[in-house]
Amino acid sequence: MLATAEKMAQAGAVNTPNVPREAVLIVNAHSRRGEALFREARDKLEQAGIRITAAHALDNPDDLIPTVAAAVKGGAPMVIVGGGDGSLSSAVDEMVGNSCVFALLPLGTANSFARTLGIPLDLDGAIATIANGRRRRIDLGVINGDYFANAAAMGISPMIGETVPHKLKRYLGRLGYLIWAVRCAVQFRPFKLIVDDGTQKHTLWATEVRIANGRFHGGVELIEDSSPDDGDIVVQAVTGKNVSRLAWDWFARFFRLRNRDLVTQEFRGQRFQLETRPSQKISIDGEVLTRTPALVENAHKAIEVVVPLKGEEVS
Repeated sequence: MLATAEKMAQAGAVNTPNVPREAVLIVNAHSRRGEALFREARDKLEQAGIRITAAHALDNPDDLIPTVAAAVKGGAPMVIVGGGDGSLSSAVDEMVGNSCVFALLPLGTANSFARTLGIPLDLDGAIATIANGRRRRIDLGVINGDYFANAAAMGISPMIGETVPHKLKRYLGRLGYLIWAVRCAVQFRPFKLIVDDGTQKHTLWATEVRIANGRFHGGVELIEDSSPDDGDIVVQAVTGKNVSRLAWDWFARFFRLRNRDLVTQEFRGQRFQLETRPSQKISIDGEVLTRTPALVENAHKAIEVVVPLKGEEVS
């Protein structure tokens, strides 16, 4: 599928400025705000001039991928997916190699992908973007053959994502993640990271590794000077063996302190081979889906998304 995306970009795939006026709406009702906002979203999209040919409120997250795949296969000019970063990331695989435009309603906890694209986090703002925005062709990341929209991580993030109680995440949002992170930190151990950039192997101790296609992870801007259409993937490691360095890094980046890059090391390029000792689980946009060793790649301008006409990332 990666080769298909590259061929489309090289051939100058269709990228017209007009957003389709017809779409299939698919909402993960299991996401933090999905169930409450499904009907409101459908009605407001219609009022904004977007004809909804089919609308699905999914109680089972496992139904998301086949529902998106069916909509794309059925010729929908645009698919609107409402949910958290995990839902959005799982949907993008079905968009690669197709002319279907991807639009999103950020209904999750962190909404990092929406922040990266500058999409408003409130429902009315997101719908206004779909109705009045523009099409933008963006990159995707690929880990062990699996496409992802925004960011992946190894270290404490997969521990949190795999074990955090759903109700804690649903009702407390990012605060719930923070509370659970403190609990996980007690059990966490640092690991050795080996980054092969194709010309050299870099070995270092790490407490967390972020693999980014965008600037935000966990709702916080962690990767600076990065764009989801610049052709690069970024591997950012929080270095050292002390978990307190990881806590300081999140604190410094959340409050944008001047020396916030003090404990991180970054690698930028199109392709990396990552190994760890011991092997680490990898969460992809919040969902634990694979583990090291991992081949990390950039799929340049793989899909089209709807973004605001103008605007910067949402903080």
